[in-house]
Amino acid sequence: MSAAALSLRGITKNFGGVVALDGVDLQVMPGEILALVGPNGAGKSVLVNVITGAYEASAGLIHLGGRDVSKEPAHRRARLGMARTFQNIRLLKRMSVVENVLVAIKQHAAQPFRSLFHRAGKEDMDMAMGLLEQAGLAGKADESADALAYGEARRLEIARSLAGNPQLLLLDEPAAGMNDRETEDLAARIHALRSAVPAIVVIEHDMGFLKGLCDRMAVLDYGRKIADGPVAQVLNNPLVVQAYLGTDE
Repeated sequence: MSAAALSLRGITKNFGGVVALDGVDLQVMPGEILALVGPNGAGKSVLVNVITGAYEASAGLIHLGGRDVSKEPAHRRARLGMARTFQNIRLLKRMSVVENVLVAIKQHAAQPFRSLFHRAGKEDMDMAMGLLEQAGLAGKADESADALAYGEARRLEIARSLAGNPQLLLLDEPAAGMNDRETEDLAARIHALRSAVPAIVVIEHDMGFLKGLCDRMAVLDYGRKIADGPVAQVLNNPLVVQAYLGTDE
């Protein structure tokens, strides 16, 4: 049996006397799209920051493709195949759309700092255009990133996150602020990434978006995992209903 793309064992994160994560166990298998959900304040963003190395876990182990990365810094985890997007879009707005992707490609080069000062070669340009094609933005390659519509900017951020050929992609609220048409288009594009990205984790509040996209759903509440399984089963779990609706019925 193949190793999990991501494995978390007993992940705990304390901020002073506040327990933000309490012994979270979670696995994401190769080929899987996992939804990570929970009420506001449940610990989702903290968990993503611990997974990617922005925060160091207070306790527990993190394995990426079978390799222990628990003590690795964020930049090292990125080099080992971990990529993420953010709730707040982070683009180089004064650069063109294709330049945004080229910078991301160069950041994953063998000598990233030095490569930033060299013109993009054909191989990098072909890769950048391929990523923009996947994102439906090839026709806007030479436009300023600042001129993109909101949904297009979201897709550009995902294209940038793919520049390092990640083994694990974490998408933090990718559909936030999108209309129904944009959300449907985004879901189809994320689903199409299965062939390029071994495992994907989607943190999102839009349950309609997640139902048709994800294979499995894990739910956090007050820093603990309270449910994990097929999406329909999890959404009917009494503990999940109580966490979202605040009812004991």
